[in-house]
Amino acid sequence: MLEVGMKGHEEITVTDENTAAAMVSGTLPVYATPCMISLIEATCWKSIASEVESGQSTVGTMLNVKHLAATPVGMKVWCDSTLKEVDGRRLLFDVEVFDECQKVGEGTHERFIISSDKFLAKANAKLDR
Repeated sequence: MLEVGMKGHEEITVTDENTAAAMVSGTLPVYATPCMISLIEATCWKSIASEVESGQSTVGTMLNVKHLAATPVGMKVWCDSTLKEVDGRRLLFDVEVFDECQKVGEGTHERFIISSDKFLAKANAKLDR
């Protein structure tokens, strides 16, 4: 059962592959914002995945995130999420991202519970147009 207050935690280590230079989101060898977004999404969906019915999944629909500080290659980064709101199929999470020295990101992430088959059928129907 989905309940306000459910928590998630995911951790990675910054590598050359997830830097701004590698992701083409900048030129510097620091943790890339698109990778931070990916970590946030993974933390949120994994935190509630066991409570979503069979045949359903969740999809990200909104992010409002600040990337507050740079993290160098070799340092650990983690995201903590808290399910803040459940409104029917809509889920809203508070998120914070840290490295070994400080908070490096914060914000909110919205996801919706969807029927996997219906969602994929609608997406794949675009191929037939």
